[in-house]
Amino acid sequence: MRRETLFPILLASVALAQPLAAQQAAPATSSEPRRSKEVPVIASGEWTGPRTADGQPDIAGFYSNTISNHSNFTDPEAGPPGEPSKAAALPRDQRAPSRVSDPADGQIPYLPAARALQQDFAKNFPNPTKPRYIEPLARCAPAGVPKSFMWHGFEVRQYPGAVLFLFDSGWRLVRLDDAPRLAPSIKLWNGASRGHWEGNTLVVEVTNNNGKALFGRYGDYMSENGTVAERYVFDNNQKRFNYVATFTDPTVYSRPWTATIPVRRYTAADEPDGWNFDVQKVNAPGSLRYEHSERICAENNGPFGGGAVGVPSDEPVIAR
Repeated sequence: MRRETLFPILLASVALAQPLAAQQAAPATSSEPRRSKEVPVIASGEWTGPRTADGQPDIAGFYSNTISNHSNFTDPEAGPPGEPSKAAALPRDQRAPSRVSDPADGQIPYLPAARALQQDFAKNFPNPTKPRYIEPLARCAPAGVPKSFMWHGFEVRQYPGAVLFLFDSGWRLVRLDDAPRLAPSIKLWNGASRGHWEGNTLVVEVTNNNGKALFGRYGDYMSENGTVAERYVFDNNQKRFNYVATFTDPTVYSRPWTATIPVRRYTAADEPDGWNFDVQKVNAPGSLRYEHSERICAENNGPFGGGAVGVPSDEPVIAR
């Protein structure tokens, strides 16, 4: 199905269909930390929690990652290029671990030419003299895979045969059925996602990436040749999941590598905070409900490069 056909169908589905479990009560999580240096261990295995009407593990709700934001992928608490955080003065072993869980050194295994491109972006990010040195998210582009999970909180909804992620910077639809796949020539900011459930784990294959999205403000990236094998490992008490993704791109990396992003759930037991639980209370007779706050991209991202003005829309961010 062509993207211009799928998008209206998706919008109609979101508007008309009722989420199977997005607003159901969940265990109180107010004692759960919003930020932590720890990555909890959640093993893949049997799902013993509640299920949706079509048999999926019921994991719908609001979530946010627990290790810092999107500034630095491999040193999450160090701050963006040219603006080191207070935590950056601490010894490395006292800061949050790299999101790269394999290889053990916490670094993305770039090929030499690809590493040079990433370093060039990081060097020029603080004072961009060309459009390509401006972060795509600051141009109102979708955050892409995996950065969407590090940019504000997000919502998960479930429908028969699908899991829908709603981000501030776009959306991802994970199809669980056997619908025809996109042609390889179609490239998307968030790629095309096809998944299935294995117990408590949502297993997703991401293809058709356009290679324009960056992982953070240091210019880490994959190309349009990259694929991602994702595993969303949910705990049975509906409080957390670990996002574990293996990236393969022989044109950029010397070998496949894996990232791990710990995520926690937010419910009515938590107060909205404008970042992790970025929602507003809405009137709903008989129950307390939340909806994402509307976020106008150009207004909020103006200081990070002037929004979408003057940026070519048909060229890679990092020329390769």
